Amino acid sequence: MKFGFKLKHHFFSAFRELFVHHHGSLEFRAKVFALIIAANEDSTDDSYMIVKELGLDIYKNDEDRANLLMLTTKEKVNKVKENNGLDIDTLIANIQKDLKVVPRYAKKINLDELRKLLPLTYDNDTISYQENILEFLQNLKDETLKTKKTQIDEDEKILEQEAENNIR
Repeated sequence: MKFGFKLKHHFFSAFRELFVHHHGSLEFRAKVFALIIAANEDSTDDSYMIVKELGLDIYKNDEDRANLLMLTTKEKVNKVKENNGLDIDTLIANIQKDLKVVPRYAKKINLDELRKLLPLTYDNDTISYQENILEFLQNLKDETLKTKKTQIDEDEKILEQEAENNIR
């Protein structure tokens, strides 16, 4: 990673909400990736490279956003590993809270993407734990999309109108 990006990342980390377009969406994705990665106590940097590759797909080859997703995910995983105010249960609670506030984020839970992190796990118990988390996320996604459909549709209309207004 370039030095300029690292400097920009530290600056954006402090002021993410002000400077990063759709920071809430990026934060949510980072929490979901961090949940799977943190469940594997023996995770490696390979996990973050997968997140970056997925970020490049998600953000249409925007390397800065992909790097920011990767680094935000890494921050969250490190907080869990260091027991620095975040653990798996808190991360799950945060994801649930985010979905209550912004139900359309449920569409950002992509199990096919998350499954790409599982081959990096070698312990059968950890794999089982990660699969249980994936099942939980799928149920949470399905439930949110079903029960909050009207709100999601209204929010998406508003976002489309905002995007249209920004183009003009």
